[in-house]
Amino acid sequence: MMALRRASAFLVLLLAAFLPPPQCAQDPAMVHYIYQRFQVLEQRLEKCTQATRAYIQEFQEFSKNISVMLGRCQTHTSEYRSAVTSLALRVERAQREVDYLEYLREADVCEESEDQTLAEKLVQEAEEEKKIRSLLNASCDNLLMGIKSLKIVKKTMDTDGSWMKDATGSSPKIYFFIGSRNKTVWEFANMRAFMEDGTKPAPRKLMLTHSWQGTGQVVYKGFLFFHNQGTPNEIIKYNLQKRTVEDRMLLPGGAGRALVYQHSPSTYIDLAVDEHGLWAIHSGPGIYGHLVLTKLEPDTLGVEHSWDTPCRSQDAEASFLLCGVLYVVYSSGGHGPHRITCVYDPLGTISEEDLPNLFFPRRPRSHSMIHYNPKDKQLYAWNDGNQIVYKLQTKRKQPME
Repeated sequence: MMALRRASAFLVLLLAAFLPPPQCAQDPAMVHYIYQRFQVLEQRLEKCTQATRAYIQEFQEFSKNISVMLGRCQTHTSEYRSAVTSLALRVERAQREVDYLEYLREADVCEESEDQTLAEKLVQEAEEEKKIRSLLNASCDNLLMGIKSLKIVKKTMDTDGSWMKDATGSSPKIYFFIGSRNKTVWEFANMRAFMEDGTKPAPRKLMLTHSWQGTGQVVYKGFLFFHNQGTPNEIIKYNLQKRTVEDRMLLPGGAGRALVYQHSPSTYIDLAVDEHGLWAIHSGPGIYGHLVLTKLEPDTLGVEHSWDTPCRSQDAEASFLLCGVLYVVYSSGGHGPHRITCVYDPLGTISEEDLPNLFFPRRPRSHSMIHYNPKDKQLYAWNDGNQIVYKLQTKRKQPME
């Protein structure tokens, strides 16, 4: 209503401002026209006032409804908050129960896993033992009891070197390797030709494609196996008839990183042959570590098995295998006495009671090499330029229980 009065007053002022001069007020038509326009404006203002009132009333009702709804929302929010809090507590309790059940299940699984691991380990050990027995099943049960005698078959000026026969077959040929690094092999027709200079036929000179390293080479089944010079652990299989490299392999287990024997300063890998076949011997990690014994498959140069032995390389000068048993020769300062003080049997068939005192005939220096020949059951050795044959005394092993 107040707004209507203000609008009327404003209209009167407006009309007064635009009224015609007094002389025009005497014109009835003009006065009538102005009156009609005033009535129209007044009606419109009335309608505007009524619409404003309606809007105000509608807004008040809307605000009231909103207030009611907000109150309900607050009530529901409080209820929901309480329900959510209760649900979170129940979920947390359920999670703790699940964690506890999981702990119990894992404990059972761990016990089952430990039992399963132990069972698998026992099975694996049994299979490993079976494999080793199958690997070393040759009809050989000899145990070394002593070195009976020696024979110096040749003398040279070379401190280091090796010599040997083929460990298989019936060939009488002698193979002569001078020095610890060379690629020239001398092949003698037989032992007599080797022993007596000038005996015919003259030795045949074989030039290898690679130089050997050390004095650990062997001749086996017509092939020469040797450590390739300039490599830490490469073994070469050389065909002596064709004069070609047949195969090569890298000996695993850290081979070639250290001297295999303290008193053999040029040999990092020592190869050997016995009744069971081809072997490799090298030193384990560390200075003067324990010797590692590896069985090789000569046809493919694959590794059949490896053993960490209790025999140390410190004070050792050479070793050989006989019927699958490793015999390591030691000397004090490299000057003797030369004796076997460590024997390792992968099958575990030798006890300390079985071992006699094994001494070599006294020599002024340590051996450059000692190799066993399973064909004639003798040791071929090189000591201070002398090529020596040792005859052996053996006995049969006690049967395994």
